[in-house]
Amino acid sequence: MKYGVIITTGAPRMVAQLAAEAEAAGWDGVFYWDGIAIGAMDTYDPWIVMAAIAMRTKRVRLGAIVTPPSRRRPWKLARETMTLDHLSGGRLVVPVGLGALDDGAFGNVGEPTDARTRAEMLDESLEILEGLWSGEPFAYQGRHYRFGPMTFAPTPVQMPRIPIWVVGTWPQERSMRRVLRFDGIVTQTERPEDVRAIAEYVARERPQKPGDAAFEIVAQGRTRPDDEDPAALVRPFADAGATWWIDADWQGATVQSLRRRIQAGPP
Repeated sequence: MKYGVIITTGAPRMVAQLAAEAEAAGWDGVFYWDGIAIGAMDTYDPWIVMAAIAMRTKRVRLGAIVTPPSRRRPWKLARETMTLDHLSGGRLVVPVGLGALDDGAFGNVGEPTDARTRAEMLDESLEILEGLWSGEPFAYQGRHYRFGPMTFAPTPVQMPRIPIWVVGTWPQERSMRRVLRFDGIVTQTERPEDVRAIAEYVARERPQKPGDAAFEIVAQGRTRPDDEDPAALVRPFADAGATWWIDADWQGATVQSLRRRIQAGPP
């Protein structure tokens, strides 16, 4: 299992400093979050913050958990992700989902809010990312996006594509079929038995071929540095087949509390 931490608070320079501390403490991934207008909380652009993380680290994976492509132009997202993949030396992962509607950058600014439309836009955006990342002439005609041939250069460092992790809702078939087309699933469950069912489903429906990159199953939760056994929460998910554990404190984290958790190391 690999271990990541989401840095949920802090100004950009501090986030980058905490990312460097996480790398030194043995974490495998440092993640940020993608929001534009969520309540009154301090919010910074994730792509700029992740650029700062990339410049302060050398080894860890990085990404934003999660980006909703339905409120970002996919061709712009293709440029941002390719650039960050180069800046980080091929360490970017792109976790995607429909997005949380408590962000005012959906309904408050006229973006589509119904789940079906956002899912359609997600699917089209992922096709566009793959096409533009290829470095070959690419045109698109979809329900939501249409454009003539464009050739994007350079290609990302990681080929055939930057890894894409998709939020998946178990056991919804349409959601899980989307997951299988890409490189990992960001699970939405606190139940190890659901993770086990997902792992069995993936093994059955997406059998591993020689030379294939590992399909990642990402579980999330919160451990605390003063827990007697921090691994107690994680172990059932690892046993069930999760390949990543992402530690996140979304409930009033401070820079000081995040630093304590980060410096204590992975659970």
